[in-house]
Amino acid sequence: MTEKERAVFQKALKTWGGEAQVLCLLEEMAELQDALCKHKRGRRTLEDIAEEIADVEIMLDQMKLLFHIEKEAEAQRARKIARVEERLNHSVKE
Repeated sequence: MTEKERAVFQKALKTWGGEAQVLCLLEEMAELQDALCKHKRGRRTLEDIAEEIADVEIMLDQMKLLFHIEKEAEAQRARKIARVEERLNHSVKE
């Protein structure tokens, strides 16, 4: 995240509080799930999905700040991407 984003997210956490932002994340994740399900039935657009993904990503960045886990989350992400790559390489060999 950029320094500007970090400042905005920290202000959001200070203004509305961590507990409220956790609940907001849960709501945003539910909205993304809803958009994906409705898209499968032709009732939502790709623009709707992109909007909900952006909302979830914004809230996830706030969670990294709230719990002081930016570096840890990035390390876990790198580890999990490497695991996916390993699985893909293994399945290609078969």
